[in-house]
Amino acid sequence: MTATTADENPYVEEPPTEFDPVSELTEAEAETQARRLREAIRFHDYRYYVENDPVIADRTYDALFTRLQDLEEAFDLRTDDSPTRRVGGEPLDELGTVEHVAPMLSIDSSGDADDVREFDDRMRRAVGDDVEYVCEPKFDGLSVEVVYEDGEYVRAATRGDGHAGEDVTENVRTIASVPSRLRGDHPDDLVVRGEVYMPEAAFAEHNRERVERGEDPFANPRNAAAGSLRQLDPSVTAERPLDCFFFDVLDASVAFETHWEQRDRLPDWGLKVNDRAERTGDVEEAIDYRDRLMDDRADLGYEIDGVVIKVDDLAACAELGATERAYRWAYAYKFPARSEVTPIADVVVQVGRTGRLTPVALLEPVDVGGVTVSRASLHNPEEIAEMDVNVGDAVRVERAGDVIPYVAEVVEKRSEGHYEFPERCPVCDSPVEFDGPIAYCTGGLACDAQLRRAIAYYASDDGLDIEGLGGERVDQLLDAGVIEDGLADLYDLREDDLAGLDGWGETSARNLLAELEESKRPRLREFLSAIGIPSVGPATAADLAREFGDLESIRSADREALESVDGVGPNVADRIAEFFDSAENQRAIDDLLDAVGPLEAPPAEATGDALDGLTFVFTGSLDSYTRSEARQLVEDHGANATGSVSGNTDYLVVGENAGRTKREAAADHGVRTLDETEFEELLEDRGVST
Repeated sequence: MTATTADENPYVEEPPTEFDPVSELTEAEAETQARRLREAIRFHDYRYYVENDPVIADRTYDALFTRLQDLEEAFDLRTDDSPTRRVGGEPLDELGTVEHVAPMLSIDSSGDADDVREFDDRMRRAVGDDVEYVCEPKFDGLSVEVVYEDGEYVRAATRGDGHAGEDVTENVRTIASVPSRLRGDHPDDLVVRGEVYMPEAAFAEHNRERVERGEDPFANPRNAAAGSLRQLDPSVTAERPLDCFFFDVLDASVAFETHWEQRDRLPDWGLKVNDRAERTGDVEEAIDYRDRLMDDRADLGYEIDGVVIKVDDLAACAELGATERAYRWAYAYKFPARSEVTPIADVVVQVGRTGRLTPVALLEPVDVGGVTVSRASLHNPEEIAEMDVNVGDAVRVERAGDVIPYVAEVVEKRSEGHYEFPERCPVCDSPVEFDGPIAYCTGGLACDAQLRRAIAYYASDDGLDIEGLGGERVDQLLDAGVIEDGLADLYDLREDDLAGLDGWGETSARNLLAELEESKRPRLREFLSAIGIPSVGPATAADLAREFGDLESIRSADREALESVDGVGPNVADRIAEFFDSAENQRAIDDLLDAVGPLEAPPAEATGDALDGLTFVFTGSLDSYTRSEARQLVEDHGANATGSVSGNTDYLVVGENAGRTKREAAADHGVRTLDETEFEELLEDRGVST
């Protein structure tokens, strides 16, 4: 799309604030007016968010936007790229997971200038003395990947683990500074990295409104942005005052030579960049840049926790590469933690999925570097005793990494002794046990707090991949009393139990029941990962399944036998043994095995490489296999079986009652979709016996 001018569009320079009634328009007139309004609104978004130079008043812009909404509703003219999509789409069952087009890695960091100079020495040895750097603010928000194809916005995902993140496409679509269509002579394909944040003034106003409605305020702008972006209902996200800066091109159908060139081109395409970035060839200038930005941070209007210094030359960056977690060509020079003094009003103990108890200080709200902090971590019982901290004491609160608040020290002792950590779980009243300085509830799955998190994990990609059973729905089922005692209650659910709950219809209820039926024959390694054994994720679960072959052998194994498994050290062996020694856990597992099983042990070895290099994703119910059996089958013959669709997926195999999320992702990525018959034909063509 080329830049709009007043001659081309009457709604750009001096648009009307009143229009003729919609009822007086013909369909052709309405369609023409809607097209011009979309163009004008995109233009004014660009002037406001990217150029920071609006040419019309807010009330005039609002009139244009409202008129477009009225036209689209009256004449059914809404398009996928319409600005009105920003008000939010249909609620989602859960946020799916998508693999990134290119890795979104972290960067090493320090608050010590000498460490920055050491980084510069490494770069000069690798690149040469003529190395140049781009310096820019390190934003305190949520990093996202945004994908454009043919100039159209198609997908957005959170950073996640750097290789895959949560699908937040519909939520990011609601952010006005993220264009639905690129401007100008844009690349055919473009993948950019940005930071979603909440401006400080908007954060303060939004928190005031929350308090007035009787809701808890957000602790800081980053939490507000992250929570807003992960809403299942995009219309909720649309109500939050989010913004976005873009700063890296992850992939494109055009070539760039430097990071600075990327930064120059992004605004031409309608993508907002930060105006405080600078380019320098001297590390001392980069250090000075950080100090100047730290002096100005209170006036920026958005939260930052340091600066990023990155090699400008992209060819040099490619040669430098990355470690498993971080780019070698970039470094973050962090600001020192900001701190303030405030009294502790109370201490609460939170219960995690594995039973870990975390003490949290509830504070009299205090401004720490422009952020209102009302709670802070107390770490663990050992540190509470060491600091001699208690309710009523005045404490110094700092923000670790300028983000996470924690109690650093007692400034004024106003109480007797230190806070006495509870001997029993505050949720289920089970005894508390200690593993070094860490406290754990021994209630296992009988503890309501652990149960809520355990069910959500059981249904996750790292568990049994039960689509349609995310954390919010788990809470809903527990709060409604249709799940009461444990994981086994999932398999007693009936359509009538779900039909009367908000947000459930006949189709969603039947789909969940079909998913639960599908999950009744898991592989042993999937089951071990799903039941939430502390320190046992998918990799360790696979090692245990491979070593022991069946669940009973693992349940009865002593610590020495467990420790002999590759990847299982003494501490992990102790946690596994303690998990299975728990009478509550034993009961919960026995109840679960009444519905789930028999568990499928892993084969001794793979049976061939006929599918080597292929990646499959399965969704819905298959007639001839469970999803576990299908995954096992393709893996036995050299393929990968993953839980989410990405650009690396070769085939999505779709059974009955499949959800829409994976099918839509397959369509977005151009992934071939197979039904069960086509899947078996593929296997037969590859020489795989079914």
